[in-house]
Amino acid sequence: MLSNLFPMTTPTNPSSTSETPLLTGAEILVKCLEREGVDTIFAYPGGASMPVHQALTRSKQIRTILPRHEQGGAFAAEGYARVTGRAGVVMATSGPGATNLITGIADAYLDSVPLIAITGQVASPLIGKGAFQETDMFGMSLPVVKHNYLILDTADIPRVIKEAFYIAQSGRPGPVLIDLPKNIQEAKAPLVFPESIDLPGYKPFPKADEESLQAMLDLIAGAKQPAIYCGGGIISGNASEELLEFAERTGIPVATTLMGVGGFPENHPLALKWLGMHGTVYANNAVNEADVVLAISVRFDDRVTSKVERFCERSTIVHLDIDASEINKNKPVHLAIQSDVKYALTRLNCLLEERGVTRKAAPATYPAWYAKIDMWKQQFPLTYRNTERAIMQQHVVELLCEMTNGEAIITTGVGQHQMWTGQFYHFRKPRTFLTSAGLGTMGFGYPAAIGAKVARPDLEVIDIDGDGSFLMNIQELAMAHIERIAAKAIILNNQHLGMVVQWEDLKYGSNRAHTYLGDPSHKEQIYPDYVAICAGFGVKCERVVRKADLKPAIARMLEAKEPYILDVLVPYTEHVLPMIPGGMSYKDVITNPVNSKLKAEDGAKLPTAL
Repeated sequence: MLSNLFPMTTPTNPSSTSETPLLTGAEILVKCLEREGVDTIFAYPGGASMPVHQALTRSKQIRTILPRHEQGGAFAAEGYARVTGRAGVVMATSGPGATNLITGIADAYLDSVPLIAITGQVASPLIGKGAFQETDMFGMSLPVVKHNYLILDTADIPRVIKEAFYIAQSGRPGPVLIDLPKNIQEAKAPLVFPESIDLPGYKPFPKADEESLQAMLDLIAGAKQPAIYCGGGIISGNASEELLEFAERTGIPVATTLMGVGGFPENHPLALKWLGMHGTVYANNAVNEADVVLAISVRFDDRVTSKVERFCERSTIVHLDIDASEINKNKPVHLAIQSDVKYALTRLNCLLEERGVTRKAAPATYPAWYAKIDMWKQQFPLTYRNTERAIMQQHVVELLCEMTNGEAIITTGVGQHQMWTGQFYHFRKPRTFLTSAGLGTMGFGYPAAIGAKVARPDLEVIDIDGDGSFLMNIQELAMAHIERIAAKAIILNNQHLGMVVQWEDLKYGSNRAHTYLGDPSHKEQIYPDYVAICAGFGVKCERVVRKADLKPAIARMLEAKEPYILDVLVPYTEHVLPMIPGGMSYKDVITNPVNSKLKAEDGAKLPTAL
């Protein structure tokens, strides 16, 4: 993490004279954003940010979109960033407006998403004096930013903006916060764009040395059961094509993390989908039983490793990552390579070419290894109980994938629906699966879909959400409607906090501890009424109860040129399987329901008497 508690106060180019017109700090900020190529900002105004909003009204380049909650704005900016690879921009006023951004900033930090968060601040003479709506955003944001600034001189704005975008978007991406006092926004200074950036010690693009890469290839050459375990860095590093070539040259199977979904085409013969707590059995088995594991752009997160000392305990591990702080942090490895992943994979492919290793059309390099993997795939496929009585959650995702040909951008909230989306929607391209993985933030899905749709209006963008997650930022229906942003959503409505219910079934004898979201006094009704709520926001919504009605409803949603919500009633008794309980190893995976109640009838209990 970088910090800048005492920012420079000397202008980058002090030679400016009266020949250079004076602009307010707010006007300078907008000009600098324009220079960085910003075309969209999600911003909620308040007293400490009004000067910037006034300046934004005069911009012919930047579209200012008003969220209905600052957190919604942060997630929308994240959605924009995850789809484009460029920094999303969000702004809020001081005090509660700024603190409402913290969750979104933390989300971007844990998932390595480039984000520029601008917060208004009380006038600099009032800082530290408990002024109205004053919060120490510099101090509060320190643990969850890549870098932050408190600007105390209007002339510093151009330098800070240029540095902020460079830091956010280079190396391992992340959020940068800029705290801007109101008097600095109103003061005037000449606009002088810096010609270069000088950040001593910040080297965002390390390159692997040849000796390490050759050692990695030597390990591969001696392997009988190798596996690639890759993460979100493949996507943020724009290295998906290089990974595909590397996998096809070596014939090594590829498992991704949840953040890495889409980084390798899931319809490829070498694909194992994703591993971890709710990943495929064959991905977990292959990585854990591999003799050589190539861990590329990953951080050995506990949701992947579970009991970390038993993760790949007999494997030789190569860890390639751009961030040196991640190497040997959670899991000791045998060969550590710090490098920009695109450079490393490009160079590895060149070295393989020099060794006479060409691309292969099929996984023929390790026949015995693939025979074992195929056995696992046949023994433990991703499947579910398809019933006539109820609409199963997995069926909804599977049908949506079929009807969109797997080409939509999909966002999710957090919970069971998130896991089912990763399991049953088949992603083939990077930046098409947007989910809150590291922080696991409910309420992420729909505002992220809005931001993604702003960035890619040419593509279908659909949030697959749970009723609990969707409700957390439901106010952003107003942003979608007023701004004419055709982000869609499918609510898998089981009237419960489904993932917590699953744990209640697993550990607490199905005792429900405040996980029912409906109205206990009127269990025959679905509560809340999303059709009525959406109508109040001017957004079309329909409820789907019968399985026969699902496909036509999805078709109507896909045909719509406006925001459109489907409220799909699903059973609350369904579990996300497979599942590796926390603190256990891949050998302790659960593949069948553990609650005897779930085995009765068809395991599909509707949330109401319908």
